Amino acid sequence: MDGYSGQSTTVAEGGVELSPATVDPISTLFKNLMDFAQGKIAGESNFLRQGNYDKLSVGAFLRQGLESYWLSKNGVTEVNGCGEWSHKALEEAIFAMYENNQRTYTSAGELSTLDFVAESEYQMFPGEEITIAKGYLSVIESIASVLPPGLVQLGKKVTKIEWNPESESRNIPTPVTLHFADGSHTSADHVIVTVSLGVLKAGTREDSPLFNPPLPSFKTEAISRLGFGVVNKLFLRLSQPANDSDNPKSINKFPCLNFVFHQPESEFRRKRIPWWMRKTTTLQPIYQNSSILLSWFAGEEALQLEKLKDEEIINGVSTTISNFLIPRSQNENSESDSNGWSNGHKNQNDTVEFHFSQVLKSQWGSDPLFQGSYSYVAVGSSGEDLDAMAEPLPRTEESPKAPLLQILFAGEATHRTHYSTTHGAYFSGLREANRLLHHYNCI
Repeated sequence: MDGYSGQSTTVAEGGVELSPATVDPISTLFKNLMDFAQGKIAGESNFLRQGNYDKLSVGAFLRQGLESYWLSKNGVTEVNGCGEWSHKALEEAIFAMYENNQRTYTSAGELSTLDFVAESEYQMFPGEEITIAKGYLSVIESIASVLPPGLVQLGKKVTKIEWNPESESRNIPTPVTLHFADGSHTSADHVIVTVSLGVLKAGTREDSPLFNPPLPSFKTEAISRLGFGVVNKLFLRLSQPANDSDNPKSINKFPCLNFVFHQPESEFRRKRIPWWMRKTTTLQPIYQNSSILLSWFAGEEALQLEKLKDEEIINGVSTTISNFLIPRSQNENSESDSNGWSNGHKNQNDTVEFHFSQVLKSQWGSDPLFQGSYSYVAVGSSGEDLDAMAEPLPRTEESPKAPLLQILFAGEATHRTHYSTTHGAYFSGLREANRLLHHYNCI
């Protein structure tokens, strides 16, 4: 937001800098395929117009699109100037880079688990994505500022929610009881449950039920079918090597770097680059000339990141970077190179090194109050499951004599078109507040 263009350099494993002429066709292909999957464009090719998309995953659709692209090229697979890479292998690796980037948007550990049909229901919110300067807490504090002091209680972990779906009277007082970890409890007419889908999945297991009596089957089945993944951010602070103290600007010239790894990933797990780095797509400064770098991890790699010590992370990232450094023989004018490779520390062999002093990472998967990051519509589920997530309990047709709106549900996993987002969570909160206002004839 400081005018940083974020212009990126795409480099293939082994230090091969890729030109736009190599990257752009695959970038355009991937974008067109995702635009079609998301309902933004109509099919223009035979592949996009054909087929039964029922129970198809986004991952399978994308791979079919790549195969169709190769067939359309009539077997032309080789070009010069890509080092040890064949042109087809390079295209597949670039395509995989975009696939892995898509994983961080959706939280699906693998795109093969992401439902194709539901993808077109998801709606992007207009406007640019922004970073909130003081974090999301400032938003919460602003919203809560209109409440009476002391109304919000913190540190009260809920262990059980008791409700009365079979009550014979609509007039029983406070039909819901919340039990807390400290042994206390409180009663309420209505409870709005806003915990993550991960907590709901854990709370519907027989060994650790959150609700008593258990939720009805329509609710538990929706909870079970929907996907809930893990996405983590990794921040690294660049440090200045002790023997480079005469170059104070050396830590401020790391490029916005895109990684293109050899495929398939499984064949290279024994290589120097650690396996948990091989589906990372970018490493970039968080703003112009920042010494703080950001990278994203999803799925199995995100969970592994949470288990690693800072030293292991630094070593893994440093090893990865060393395998992507562009040899100086490929970059005659590196001293003035705008990408900034030459501004790192140079060792005796005239190769570029970058050093890191601090690590900060999110740990959504191991956080017991979240147990993941955000939801997605998995193969086998649908947008109807998101609607089922939003239904209050008890349902009138099942419990005609029970007090209405005992348990209401909000959170990003209850919004059919804006799931997985902060604004989807916010909209769901407005929806449930309005539901109660209507209930009491306040609107």
